[in-house]
Order: sequence, then structure tokens, then C-alpha cells
Amino acid sequence: MNDYTNMTGDIGYEKEFWNAMRGNKGAEVKLDAGRDSTTGTYSLPDATQAGFAKELDKQSVFRSLATVIKAYRGDYRILAKDSDDIAAWVTEGGEIPAFEGIGDFTQHEVGSHKLANIVRLDSDFVCDASFSFEDYLVSRLARNFGFAEEDAFVNGTGVNMPTGILDTAAGAKTGVTTAAIATDNIITLFFSVDSEYRKDAVWMMNDRTALHLRTLKDSAGNYLWRSTDDTILSHKVVISNYMPNPDSGKSPVIFGDMSYYWIIERKPLTIRPLVEKYAVYNQIAYLSFEFLDAKLIRREAVKALTLTAGGK
Repeated sequence: MNDYTNMTGDIGYEKEFWNAMRGNKGAEVKLDAGRDSTTGTYSLPDATQAGFAKELDKQSVFRSLATVIKAYRGDYRILAKDSDDIAAWVTEGGEIPAFEGIGDFTQHEVGSHKLANIVRLDSDFVCDASFSFEDYLVSRLARNFGFAEEDAFVNGTGVNMPTGILDTAAGAKTGVTTAAIATDNIITLFFSVDSEYRKDAVWMMNDRTALHLRTLKDSAGNYLWRSTDDTILSHKVVISNYMPNPDSGKSPVIFGDMSYYWIIERKPLTIRPLVEKYAVYNQIAYLSFEFLDAKLIRREAVKALTLTAGGK
């Protein structure tokens, strides 16, 4: 008796999915429950999708800092909320302050940008029972998609890709413009971020910039960077090598609350084996897609240090 119940969380779907990934065409026709009609690819089994998401978090620095929203259904708009309301002390019988909540919401347009990848594997490895094919493929896809995502989350133009956090029009606001990265500039950048956003703020830079900051000292000769816990002014330093080098006109350091950078997943990862395309090479290829968008929904929450011409 076939235990397939037409659901991606079912053990039958998982069995047929991996049979199909190994090149069994008969198994592929049984995957209608997870088929994406626009791409002809198939959703990962639920357990595999969870494993992929875990691996993706390891590969993409931003996913551990940003807010990830699953918007698989719905329109192309999201609402971001903010308010300055606070409770107030009142005397007995005194007037209680009332706030209007309707104006707290800002509407943002959401795209659905396609990120694609093809991975080719030797058929002998795929069919070798001693080779952990499933784990390898999930790990490889997470690496490929994670690196591409992070590059876009930093440098994306918003055209056929997400809007990066360094986008001049919609990304982090400039907190400091300077000719050189110095201790005073870093402190000024810190205080350019409102205290509301400093509570959970982190620093972000690449290795080259980090090496420079590790040498900076204050007026008393103390290092600005605390090496015991990799913090600056008690806030964690996060390394992303997709951040620019400290060159003229670039913004090599940002500081702020990265949770205001939203990653909006429009569809989960889907995949399809391409058995015939590379058969002459004794290989099976795997075509996979993600659909997502991302943007900084509160620009003042993250500030950038920008170097002027000739700066470093």
C-alpha cells in the first residue's frame, strides 16, 4: 500500500522526493503536492525544508540579525509599525493621555525576486548508498543561496534583487562622513544612532576594516575593540565580507539595529532534477529557486560611516 497522501509533510512525499532526486522519473510524477507550476520545480519535504533553513542561517549573517517574514500568500504590500507612545503618570481623576494608532503604520511595497542555482553531481555519487547525498545537497544549496543572499542584502540595487542595506536611497542613513576611520569617528557613529535603536545594535564590517579597527585606541591608550568578546563600546561586531573595503566614497562600517532589515520570503526553496541534460557526462543537475525580497524598513535604525574622496 502506498503511504503517499499528497502532502509535503508526509513520509510518502519525502520518499518519492528523494527517489526523484536520484533520477527516478517514475517518482517525480508523484510529487504533484509540492509542484510549483510557474517553475516546474518541487517543494522540499517539510523536514528537509527545516534542515535547509537551519543551514541557511549558518551561511547568511543577515538571517541571524534581520527579521524574516514568510509571505507565501497575500499581496505585495507589508505594514511596518512604529509609535512614540508612552504611558503617563496621572493624578486621581486626571486626564489619561490617548494616542491614535492608525498613523503608526507605514506601507511598503514588496517584490518577488528570483534567485536561481544549478548544482551538478556525478550520478555515481548520487546513487552510492554510502554517500550522504541528501545532507550534501541541502548543505551545498544553503551555501550557494546563503552567499548570494548576503551579497544582495548588503549591496542589492532593488532591481531584480532585494534592496541592500547600503543602498544610498533606501538603505542606512549616513551617520558620519569622514576622511579616515578614527576612534572619534566610531564614537560619533555610535551616538548618531538614536538610543531607541542602540539597545540591540551591532557593528558590521569586513575583515579588512576590522583589522584596522582592532588597532584603534582612545586618548588613554586603551583599544577601542575589546578582544575578549569582540565588541566595540559593548556592542557586538559582525563580520560580513560583502561589506566594502575602507576606500574612497565607500561605507565600510554600519551600526544599528539590524532587525529593522526585513527579509520577506515569497516562496520556499524548490528544486527539480535535470536528469537528461547532463546524462552524457554521467551527471544529474539540480535546478533550484528562491523567491524573496528584502529592505530596510526604518532607515534611521542603522547608520553608516562614509569615507570622503581620498579617505581611508
